[in-house]
Amino acid sequence: MDYKKSKAPVNTVTRNIMDLCEETGNLYESVVIISKRANQISVQIKEDLSKKLAEFASYNDSLEEVFENREQIEISRYYEKLPKPSLLATQEFIEGKVYWRDPQKDTNQQSAEA
Repeated sequence: MDYKKSKAPVNTVTRNIMDLCEETGNLYESVVIISKRANQISVQIKEDLSKKLAEFASYNDSLEEVFENREQIEISRYYEKLPKPSLLATQEFIEGKVYWRDPQKDTNQQSAEA
């Protein structure tokens, strides 16, 4: 996923907490959903960065030579300028792009129907 195309702000934005709890009915549940999505995004970004930087890995044991690779610096700058995973997750949640469910509520509904 290209996170640069996301509409998420790069800086922290003050939000109305009532907007966050509209979908779930509970602010704390919304925060948990956002935090779990932020963790997923963080892992995904880290894997992408690791794959791209692995191309530049030097397996020589010589400490005398330090290479400054322009492409490696540009890749690092790109990832530094991305919005934080928590901001990306919050934006996705507000836009309704996050799928979530509560297994505990699902089992309670099934037992009530039986």
